[in-house]
Amino acid sequence: MKRFLAALIFFTRLPFWRIAQPPAECYKRVVDYWSAIGWLTGGVTALVLALAAWIFPPTVAVIIAFASRLLLTGALHEDGMADFFDGMGGGTSRERILAIMKDSHIGTYGVIGLIVYYLLVVSLISSLPVMVACLVIFAGDTWSKFCASQIINFLPYARKESEAKNHTVYSGMSTVTWLVSFLFGALPLYLLPRNYLFAAICPMVVSMTLIVLMRRKLQGYTGDCCGATFLLSELSFYLGIVAIQGI
Repeated sequence: MKRFLAALIFFTRLPFWRIAQPPAECYKRVVDYWSAIGWLTGGVTALVLALAAWIFPPTVAVIIAFASRLLLTGALHEDGMADFFDGMGGGTSRERILAIMKDSHIGTYGVIGLIVYYLLVVSLISSLPVMVACLVIFAGDTWSKFCASQIINFLPYARKESEAKNHTVYSGMSTVTWLVSFLFGALPLYLLPRNYLFAAICPMVVSMTLIVLMRRKLQGYTGDCCGATFLLSELSFYLGIVAIQGI
């Protein structure tokens, strides 16, 4: 329970810290519950979309829905993806990439990456029927977080623990926690039409491709890499859904 509470505190900006203050060790296991937190973040995003669509055009409703997720998470993953793009785009060596990613200032690659990401997300989701879009957002959030969470099982942390932004290095999953993470990530997929399930392959491919890239470029991962892997995996899921719909 303390580990799950730590995950809620870490991955959202809701005042769960008022309930209790989990020990620092619990934060090493927060990624185990990342897909479970997706039930909250994805659920809220989907609910806001459903409500906003009653009043606003689809594009506006989608923007409002994802803005609500930004508020809920404090743009945690977007900050990571911007740093990831800056590092990979501007760095020519492992040390330089890590240094750029640690810099709190956003650069050209980060800005462009976020703009392109949200242009694609808004365009893709607004092209779907509203109720289908709500289910796709919910399933995409949970499943993509599960796929992205595998980064801690395949790679070591790229920096020393003392150099981590939050001074925490995540521990790899046990068999039991992997299974729990998988169930939380996969169950929402079964709310979708059966032909849409093929899109679940996309986040798996993107996550593994990024893991291979990080192994080659960084010999490990950072927290920024986790955020980027989630968002890019989620984007690939939406691309897969829309592609299937158009066939």
